Amino acid sequence: MSRAPASRLSDRFDAIVVGASAGGVSALRTLLDALPAGLPVPVLVVLHLPRDRPSLLAELFGHGCALPVAEAEDKAGLRPGTVWIAPPDYHLLVEDRTTLALSLDEPVMFSRPAIDPLFESAARVFGGRLLALLLTGASSDGSEGIAAVRAAGGEAWIQCPDDAVSSTMPAAALAHAGADAVLTLDQIRERLRGFQP
Repeated sequence: MSRAPASRLSDRFDAIVVGASAGGVSALRTLLDALPAGLPVPVLVVLHLPRDRPSLLAELFGHGCALPVAEAEDKAGLRPGTVWIAPPDYHLLVEDRTTLALSLDEPVMFSRPAIDPLFESAARVFGGRLLALLLTGASSDGSEGIAAVRAAGGEAWIQCPDDAVSSTMPAAALAHAGADAVLTLDQIRERLRGFQP
């Protein structure tokens, strides 16, 4: 497993993608609150959401996060130092190194937004400069995305199933694609502190 020094994280990655489902609100708050102000990379987040009502996640996560947090919009500029949250009923995609996209493609594992489309699109764009984090969840969404990230040379950190509120998602991804690190939420949080501006 990769155990690169935290001080080198901002030299090694150009983007962070994060996926979560059941138990994900609490887990994401823990992680996002650890990100330093002036983070030199964008952070893209998918949390499985009900499709039929507005999301308050950007406001919720913005309270404790040192970075601006926004709900992603189609063709928005992919700015470093911003946390982008997938909106309800749209897949969040990386179009290129400077642009986000939203998609109405079919749900994945009954979810839209889904984790796989974000991870796969980001892997195509960022290749080995991508860090993917897969957290707690109750489906196998994220497994194909982790496989794509690792195949492209990116790095995948997966929450230890025993540490997750719901172990299904991290366990499925580990079985399907493996990981570069299997960490508790606290360990991921501490590693993220290494992204210094």
